Amino acid sequence: MRRILIVGAGQAGLQLALCLQSAGYEVTVMSARTPEEIRHGRIMSTQCVFWPQLQIERDHGLNLWEDRAPKIVAQRVTVAGPPGNRAFQTLGRWDHYAQSVDQRVKMAGWLELFEERGGNVVYHSVMTSDLEGLSALYDLTLIAAGKGELVDLFDRDASRSPYDRPQRKLSCVYLHGMTPWPDHPEPHVRITATPGVGELFFMPGYTNTGPCDILLWEAVPGGPFDVWDDRPDPAGHLARTLDMMRQYAPWEYERTVDAEPTDARCTLYGGYAPVVRRPVGRLSESALVLGMGDVVVANDPVTGQGANNAARCAEIYFQEILRNGDRPFDAAWMQRTFDAYWEYAKHPTAYTNMMLGPLPEHVQKVLAIAAENEAVAYRFAYGYANPGDFSNWLLDPVKTEEYLATVTR
Repeated sequence: MRRILIVGAGQAGLQLALCLQSAGYEVTVMSARTPEEIRHGRIMSTQCVFWPQLQIERDHGLNLWEDRAPKIVAQRVTVAGPPGNRAFQTLGRWDHYAQSVDQRVKMAGWLELFEERGGNVVYHSVMTSDLEGLSALYDLTLIAAGKGELVDLFDRDASRSPYDRPQRKLSCVYLHGMTPWPDHPEPHVRITATPGVGELFFMPGYTNTGPCDILLWEAVPGGPFDVWDDRPDPAGHLARTLDMMRQYAPWEYERTVDAEPTDARCTLYGGYAPVVRRPVGRLSESALVLGMGDVVVANDPVTGQGANNAARCAEIYFQEILRNGDRPFDAAWMQRTFDAYWEYAKHPTAYTNMMLGPLPEHVQKVLAIAAENEAVAYRFAYGYANPGDFSNWLLDPVKTEEYLATVTR
């Protein structure tokens, strides 16, 4: 039986651990926190998992909250003109629903499931100096902890990382009590984009206290949305959010005015430079580790791809580990395995990096047409769940014009 060590207990690491465990591998997970510490800690993300990745979870029996989390059926994009006005608005329905489960709920639950099934979990932080001795005990060691010193094992790939600093400052809050959109009460994602200033995202989710409402501000550094350096408590975050909504998105203020924070740790602040790293970390001439998830591809959440990338990475790595059989997990295998993942991840990475810059004219044109054309609105929304399709039309202005010509004759 092959022995595998996974350092990190997020979407990528735990999904892979549970899949390998079901396939008969001896898997050890190292987590810096226990399930209870995760469950009662601070929120970690704004995850929205689209239906292709939800199907991966279903296929492995990991969709433990599907009957409780809201079923998100569509995506609304509002492009704001002068503060407080809507220039145009699109609504694209998805083929199947997405869901957002608070990672405090999901990762705590998956860790408990892994242990209930006989998996070995070591609750301890891992330093780089610990890894060489640890990795010698296993056939393969994977690093799935996207924060901390371990990521320094993996060199930045400058050819795939156009930004060397954060392009957005992020602030998030989980709420109870927002009201549905009057003309579209079904659960859906809402994006308000204010060009040159930033974005406000809303999505329905599920947290420790039940269904909830998630708000994320993406602020262009130095702009009017960049007001979170003091990291206010949940009540302070909500009060500031309402003030900003009055000025920049009054249509969202109406939905939020009676909301309340879900708990005392329902806020998150930060920002990071989007980055692609080389996948093989070298501890010594003979000791290698393989990065996965956010360790190797970390996109800004402006396009909602993080949890989806992690889920896809875990599935691709799982299949490549099975395919490798009893052969060694050497550097060549590690690079091929990452390359297989990059074939997927290169599309959301390209789209996300494009959307972090000034909103391109051809994308503005797409959104303006999508406000009146259901087919264009559908295809734009479809790309969030299937980002490879963006390469067929949206990432290239010439291809965009060719596509629009076919649907607007």
